[in-house]
Amino acid sequence: MSEGFSGKLRVEAGQAWEAIVKHRFTDELAAGTISAPAMKKYLIQDYRFLDAFVVLLGATIAHARTLQDRIPGCQFIALITGRENTYFHRSFESLGVSAEELESTPDDPAMTGFQNLMLSAARSGELSEMLAVLVVAEWSYMSWADRVLPTAVAEPFWSREWVDLHTSSALGSVVDWLRGLLDKEEPHLSEEQAQVV
Repeated sequence: MSEGFSGKLRVEAGQAWEAIVKHRFTDELAAGTISAPAMKKYLIQDYRFLDAFVVLLGATIAHARTLQDRIPGCQFIALITGRENTYFHRSFESLGVSAEELESTPDDPAMTGFQNLMLSAARSGELSEMLAVLVVAEWSYMSWADRVLPTAVAEPFWSREWVDLHTSSALGSVVDWLRGLLDKEEPHLSEEQAQVV
């Protein structure tokens, strides 16, 4: 895929992008050395914003310009609410997360901020804003997963499968779809909208 508008934005992100992709957490995840309590905390928080993610993805599908632009999003939403949701529940069971713990664990401020960003983008009615959030989320996840995949160990499953769910073999077509839609939005953006994105 050509760099396009999305590629330009990624380059502008610079060190912030690198910090996400090369975070110690992802190295420990691949090595299987992340502690069960740390993974438990992470997955609880990540699962908390799954609903907001589905709302944002649904809004993106609804605001896409054509049926052909909507179909990949529909397929992705099925993956998120199917295979990925099942992964969370299997991992919670393995890590000993009860329904009560899942419900009562306080929200982390970072999770709340990301959840609010997703819901704000969904409510904006601006396809470019929705896509900007989704492109960063999915492309950065895919980038760190592809980076650590060669060294990822098989166990524990909740570590390896989290890597596998985010590699380019799993997300590549989704990231291409999201980037392609964002690139197609560039000519429709006012200067002010381009700054928001």
